[in-house]
Amino acid sequence: MRFACLSFSLAAVALAACSSEPEAAPAPEPDYADRVFTGGTIYTGVEATPTVELVAVDDGRIVFAGAAVEAETLIGPDTERVDLNGATMFPGFTDSHAHVRGVGERERNLNLEGVRSITELQAAVAGAAEDATASIITGRGWIETHWPENRFPTAADLDAVDAERPVVLVRADGHALVANTAAMEAVGITAETPDPAGGAILRGDDGAATGMMIDIAMAPFAALQPSPTREERLALYELGAETLAASGWTGVHNMSVAFEDVALMEELAEAGRLPVRIANYVNPEDYAEAAAMVGTEALSERVRTPGVKFYMDGALGSRGAALLQPYDDAPGNDGLFLAERPNSIEMMRAALADGVQLAVHAIGDAGNRRLLDWTEASFEAVPEAERAQADPRWRVEHAQVLNPADIPRFGEMDVIASMQPSHAIGDLHFAPSRIGLQRLEGAYAWRSLIESGALIAGGSDAPVERGEARIEFYAAAVRRDLNGFAGEGWNLDQALDRQTALKLFTLWPAYATFREDELGTIEAGKIADFSVFDRDLMTVPDLELRQARPVMTIVDGEVVWRAD
Repeated sequence: MRFACLSFSLAAVALAACSSEPEAAPAPEPDYADRVFTGGTIYTGVEATPTVELVAVDDGRIVFAGAAVEAETLIGPDTERVDLNGATMFPGFTDSHAHVRGVGERERNLNLEGVRSITELQAAVAGAAEDATASIITGRGWIETHWPENRFPTAADLDAVDAERPVVLVRADGHALVANTAAMEAVGITAETPDPAGGAILRGDDGAATGMMIDIAMAPFAALQPSPTREERLALYELGAETLAASGWTGVHNMSVAFEDVALMEELAEAGRLPVRIANYVNPEDYAEAAAMVGTEALSERVRTPGVKFYMDGALGSRGAALLQPYDDAPGNDGLFLAERPNSIEMMRAALADGVQLAVHAIGDAGNRRLLDWTEASFEAVPEAERAQADPRWRVEHAQVLNPADIPRFGEMDVIASMQPSHAIGDLHFAPSRIGLQRLEGAYAWRSLIESGALIAGGSDAPVERGEARIEFYAAAVRRDLNGFAGEGWNLDQALDRQTALKLFTLWPAYATFREDELGTIEAGKIADFSVFDRDLMTVPDLELRQARPVMTIVDGEVVWRAD
């Protein structure tokens, strides 16, 4: 009986052991967001859900965009709540064409943006001349189209202020400069100096150089100013990036970059000193280095180098843009071609095989037509099977004056038009006299290009233009100057609706750098780049857009700039 009881007891113990539940594992920690943004209107850029109440961000990515009540489980004790305080948030605005180092130089050097006459230009030079230690006076930003003198400045104008040391002042578009006599003597320019290929030395009735140099003719003057040191270049890029962030941009497509400067931007990014996302387009002489980077992992999430930029022609304001017919106000001049066919065609075909994206400056109708012809020939010579990317997404930078017959070719070849809306509201004060009303039908033709099937990546071309996001949005949507004026030939029907204007600076720039899956809209999984303005850009009256101001810039979910 004892053995029977013992057997029963052992069996019971065994049964109990088999049926007992294992100890419960500790509950996982809730996956809280790092930061949430709410308290204002939030536009997503997503057609199905155009606005949301709250956006949650974790580790630099969007983890939620929707109704605030649905996000409670994402908000923990350490989650930072960013109150928009009635402001309006958008996907990060990207400047699709700017010069970051040039913006830094503008902020650091003699800035001639506000100069309204030759007299004021002379006064600015006189102020700079007070620094007796400077061996050269340099500045940038003047534009003569509104000046009462109605002409370019000359060496004589500058000599009247300072005839002893070189003075070199670059026009706002970067395609012309005026130099004093001392500067011309220093680089050896005389009445006998021939015009270089792709450039022009403007001359007076006596054949002497006036001091105005166009495009390639500017090159000798670079030697007058010592190249900035590595530390100075770092400082210029940092200052330029900070200025762009404070202007409402979260990203910039950085044009005409020396390849050696890419490492400087990566260094700034790694040190936490680069507040905007940068996509670099390097100079053609650095093609091999750019090609070697294709397919390699980016060293920095903030810095990419997708392509190469080269020039087809000059600029409209300095009469260097290549035209099919001569300028109306300079009958013997039809502009300048800067690109040579053999070298350019060779590089274009290599780019298709290597996967290098090309961004090509073309402003005049002849420059654009030649570029489109070369693009078409390159696509035919290198079939898709031989390309590194079936969809190369080549870009035409500016595409300002187009023959209407060429507009559909952008959509047919899937060529991106990279355009700067503020050029229209500035250039159209002088463009009618340059090219006449008839040719303006194909100028700054945003709506016509989009209706033909092309995408437009919007930018500012800073420091050529001021480089403020709100000005570019206003120009695209309203197409009037900042005084509200629209003159004859302004073609107001080319203005864009607000939703399309938003794409110009958000989704389409992302597409233009092959990053539409990561950037350009506010939706879960994408990078948390946001631009915040003090008013609703989508609903305020047209002219009120001029008063809009950025109040916050967010990159990778971090507030990198905030208004005072």
